[in-house]
Amino acid sequence: MNLPNASVANNSDASAFIDTAKTDSNQPLELADLDASSPQTWWKQAVVYQIYPRSFKDSTGSGLGDIAGITSKIDYLQQLGVDCIWLSPFYPSALADGGYDVADYRNVDPKLGTMADFDDLSAAAHAHGLKIVVDIVPNHSSNLHPWFQEALIAAPNSAARQRYIFRDGRGAQGELPPTDWIGNFGGSAWTRVADGQWYLHLFAKEQPDFNWDNRDVREDFIKTLRFWSDHGADGFRVDVAHGLAKDLNRTDLNDWSALATLPLPIDGSHPLYDRDEVHEIFRQWRTVFDEYDPPRFAVAEAWVNPARQYLYSSPKELGQIFNFEFAKKNWIRNEIHQAIEEGIEQAARSGSTSTWVMSNHDVIRHATRYALPQVPTKNGLYHTQAKDWVLRDGSSFIENRALGTRRSRAAIMLELALPGSAYVYQGEELGLFEVPDIPWNQLQDPESFGTSGAASSKGRDGCRVPLPWVGSDHPILNAVDVHEFSVTQDVISRFGHINPKDGSGSFGFSPSKKTDGSNHVTEETHLPQPDWYAHFAADVESSDPQSMLHLYQKALQIRHKLQTNNTSLTWLEGYDKTSSIHDGADGQLGGVIAYKRANGWASITNFGSKPVSLPIGTVILTSTPLNDDGKLPQDATAWIMLG
Repeated sequence: MNLPNASVANNSDASAFIDTAKTDSNQPLELADLDASSPQTWWKQAVVYQIYPRSFKDSTGSGLGDIAGITSKIDYLQQLGVDCIWLSPFYPSALADGGYDVADYRNVDPKLGTMADFDDLSAAAHAHGLKIVVDIVPNHSSNLHPWFQEALIAAPNSAARQRYIFRDGRGAQGELPPTDWIGNFGGSAWTRVADGQWYLHLFAKEQPDFNWDNRDVREDFIKTLRFWSDHGADGFRVDVAHGLAKDLNRTDLNDWSALATLPLPIDGSHPLYDRDEVHEIFRQWRTVFDEYDPPRFAVAEAWVNPARQYLYSSPKELGQIFNFEFAKKNWIRNEIHQAIEEGIEQAARSGSTSTWVMSNHDVIRHATRYALPQVPTKNGLYHTQAKDWVLRDGSSFIENRALGTRRSRAAIMLELALPGSAYVYQGEELGLFEVPDIPWNQLQDPESFGTSGAASSKGRDGCRVPLPWVGSDHPILNAVDVHEFSVTQDVISRFGHINPKDGSGSFGFSPSKKTDGSNHVTEETHLPQPDWYAHFAADVESSDPQSMLHLYQKALQIRHKLQTNNTSLTWLEGYDKTSSIHDGADGQLGGVIAYKRANGWASITNFGSKPVSLPIGTVILTSTPLNDDGKLPQDATAWIMLG
């Protein structure tokens, strides 16, 4: 929304608030100045757009997104205003885990294109001023990787087996797995092979873990980093970065969990995750990054104790780490404030900048999370209400989409004004919600069929549904004639299929005809699209100045204009306060998050029911209109250039 500039008055009544900020409001949280436009440090305050290639855009009619499809939307991405695109895995894969089971680290999956297609994408992106980050998956390979196939037929303790983690079993005949660990996708974390040994896979059995004590493994990944850097990659996202170094030579292994996202100790003592030895690996990677001009960088996916995040984001190692504490939080003022404090603190400690992210390919979309009941959790758990809602096909709680949209608009403005990098997941700029009711027999995520009991999960497919580009290109609804289609905003989805006559029905995700010369109509999308996608298609939102897409475009445009090299943040005294009453979401404490950047750019977000006055200055942008008296209503954010 583009609002006219307006002056607003000082806050005249802050009596309902009490200040709980850890930091003196007048004391800025200092980080080093940097030149965000410099080729050396562009990534430190970049906006990075995550693309899940199989669900972004299909150029061939296969029903599967591909590299050429991404290239065809470079103009869209440039107009959105992002600085960089991050590609989730596009390597040859059997898709046991959505591409994170890699069979060849230095090639493109033939289903998604060719190396020539990647080079074309790299050239197009750079010509449009966009950088490229590629996903690297170093913790495990596919079981179809040549090395693992060699290991399966090799003898125990052979050189081939030492690239992975093979162990003898327990029991009289070795019939029991080496430990009792349950993998992240359910079931044992060990699988037995024909000669009786077991191999470790912290995720799916098709994803055997590498042994990072092995020289071959380390050298091969150095080769991979150079390969993609030479093909135009400007940086890397490192999957399960905290899991590479392991210590299995100890007697207390069964005292620990193998789940990668549970809270971890602060001393690096876990046998599988966040061990100090992992940093030796990343320091070696830094020497490779620095061979290039400008140097490459990486961002760690590492679900570690916040007090240890700085180790990964050190300029001597990867450079950045995802601040997942921000993504974990409910729409509760004090939770989000704490995540910001921790993110700024770890960035200052590392000498880098923080990252801010609300959604990605592994978590339920934040528009849905904010639309559901906001209930604090304990024991390090997060998104529990949303996960339960998805498990029950979206039937357990009311998804208040109007409220989820309102909060999402406020949240993106709160995020984009923060110092550091912002990561945007494909489709969030359209305000997409989770698709919880995909038929179970059409799910692909191993979580959906590998977990059981108290750990039951429907998986992550609901945030990976192919994007809607054209609202009028709706499918033929199942058991409903195409002429009976009507746009609906019902939360319960209706699914359909491609029109066999003309190939329409993918919301513009696929071309109507295959491009293989057969003249056949396009295949069904690899995951079904709900009928309510018609409301959220890119072409529909591009023509609506009040849409989420327009808000993202405007906010990113302003961010580029106002961004300052000084990455300090100061809490606004008199405004940045928690409430003394439970007037926030679902009876939680309300209050305001208010901060300013060094150049006077301020962001104010109201979580409480009482509208708040804004500081003196010029209103630049608001997530929703101000009240008639100029006050900021609940679940809204305003950007102000302070007077």
